[in-house]
Amino acid sequence: MDLQLFADNLTNPALLFFVLGILASQIKSDLEIPKQSSKFISLYLLLSIGFKGGQELSHSTFNNEIVYAVIGGITLALLVPVYTFFVLRLKFNVENSGAIAAAYGSVSAVTFVTAVSFLEMKQIDFGGHMVAVMAMMEAPSIIIGVLLMRIHSTESDSSKKISDVIKHALTNGSVLLILGSLVIGFLASDAQAEGIKPFTTDIFKGFLAVFLLDMGISSGHKIGSLLKQGWFALAFSILVPIVNGIFIAALSGLFLSQDGDRFLLSILAASASYIAVPAAMRIAAPKANPSLYLPMALAITFPFNITIGMPLYMYVIQCI
Repeated sequence: MDLQLFADNLTNPALLFFVLGILASQIKSDLEIPKQSSKFISLYLLLSIGFKGGQELSHSTFNNEIVYAVIGGITLALLVPVYTFFVLRLKFNVENSGAIAAAYGSVSAVTFVTAVSFLEMKQIDFGGHMVAVMAMMEAPSIIIGVLLMRIHSTESDSSKKISDVIKHALTNGSVLLILGSLVIGFLASDAQAEGIKPFTTDIFKGFLAVFLLDMGISSGHKIGSLLKQGWFALAFSILVPIVNGIFIAALSGLFLSQDGDRFLLSILAASASYIAVPAAMRIAAPKANPSLYLPMALAITFPFNITIGMPLYMYVIQCI
C-alpha cells in the first residue's frame, strides 16, 4: 500500500485542525467556535461546493456515466439502511436500529467536502454531477429507516404518519441549499462565476479548516458517551464504512471511468449523516437514543473516513 498517500493526507492542514479540536476537547480547553459562526461556515461550504459542482456540470457532456452515478448513489441510499438495520437488530432495539441504519445509509456533506479537497490536493478530476448524487442520497435512506421502524415496531403508535418525515427529509436545509446552489452554478455564465470566485473558491480551504476544528471539538466531547455503549457500536462505526467504501471502490470501476467519481461515490457509501438524519429522527423516532447514533457517525465514522478511509478507498481504486 502507498504509505505516502496516507502521510500526505495526515499532514493536510485541514485535517490537523480537526485533530487540534479533538485535543482541545480532551484537555478541557475553553476553545470553541461560536454556534452561529459554525452554522454559517457549514452553510458556506455547502453553497460553495454546490455552486462549483453546478459550474462543472454546465461544462460536462451528459452521458451514461452521469446516469450510472445517480442510479448507483440512490441504490446505495436504499440498500445500505436495509442490511445495516438487520445487523444492528442483533444488539439494539427497533428505534435505535432504524435511526443508526438511516444515518449510515445517508451521507455526510462535510465528509464529501473534505473528500473534494483531498481530490483537489491530489489534482484528480471529478464530475460536477457528483454533488447532485450526494444531495439525492440524503432523503431515501431517512425514509427507508423510518419505514423499517414502522414495519418492525410493536407499539401502538407505530402507525403514526410518515408524511411529515418525508417532507422534512425532502425540504431539509442542507439538501435544499446544495441542490439550489448546484442549479445556480449551472445557470451562471463563466464571467458571472468569475465575479464571485474569491468567495466560492479562494477562501474555501480556510473555512474548511475552521469548520473541521469545530468538528474536532464536537467529536472529542462525544467520544466518551459512545465508549459507554460497548464494543458493538464502536466496531460497527468502523467496519461498516470499510465494507461499504471498499466494496464501492472496487465495484464502481464497472460503470464509472474517472477515479475522482469512483472515489466520491465510495466516500458517500462509507459516510454517515450526523446533521440531516438526527434532525429527522427527532420527529420520526423520538425514542431513539441521540447519544448513540450521533457519536457513532460524528466521533468515530467521520474521523475514520477523513484520516484512514480516504487514502484507503483511493488505493483500492488505483489498484483495480
